[in-house]
Order: sequence, then structure tokens, then C-alpha cells
Amino acid sequence: MAYAYDDQNIFAKILRGEIPNKTVTETEHTLAFEDIRPQAPVHVLVIPKGPYVTYDHFASEASDAEIVDFNRVVARICQDLGVTADAGQGCRFISNAGEHGVQEVPHYHLHILGGRRMGRMVQPAD
Repeated sequence: MAYAYDDQNIFAKILRGEIPNKTVTETEHTLAFEDIRPQAPVHVLVIPKGPYVTYDHFASEASDAEIVDFNRVVARICQDLGVTADAGQGCRFISNAGEHGVQEVPHYHLHILGGRRMGRMVQPAD
């Protein structure tokens, strides 16, 4: 499947340094920063530096190095912020994809939310 990447999306602009962010950590392949509209006491966005639109796009086309780096960054952030299931109360990971997933920014990103009980993930359908 071909994904059309929009290099004018807000995360692409952040990666180019055109828009400031509150960086949590940065590596060769990954950037993590605080969400500007946090929905929990801990709300960090983790994005790959490559032009990937959704998780499935990232998982199918990113290099092994990009995938490993991204996942290690997520693990390190959870440990550093005390939201791992073994050391804390846990957290929620969210990645929206496409129209039905209500994806707002067409650049793959993972939300890490923690620091409070999140409630149900999805309300039952009527």
C-alpha cells in the first residue's frame, strides 16, 4: 500500500525545527515531546523521524534500526516517568490511524498517557 506523506504536517515542522516543542528525549531516529494539550498528568508523544503516516506504515517500511530505536525510547520514557506496570500503576498507549481512527496529524505518533486511571478505552457501540 502506498502512503502519501504530507511534509507540511505539524510534526514534520517540529522535526525541522520550525515549531518549538518541549523535548523529553531525542535519538537518531526518534523524538519524544510533551503534548501541548495533555489529557493526563503524563502525556508524551513519541514520533519517528522518518516520514511514516500510521503505525502499520511504520511497521512495514521502517528499518530495523528505526523500529528498535522507537520501541526502546518508549520503554525508557515509561521507566523514567514511572508509568511502567511493574514500577508504577501503568499507562495507556494510543496510536490513531486514518479517518475511522480519528487521526489528527498524518505522521505516525504514539501517545503515552499515565499518572491517573484512564477509564475505558472505547465505549461500547449502541
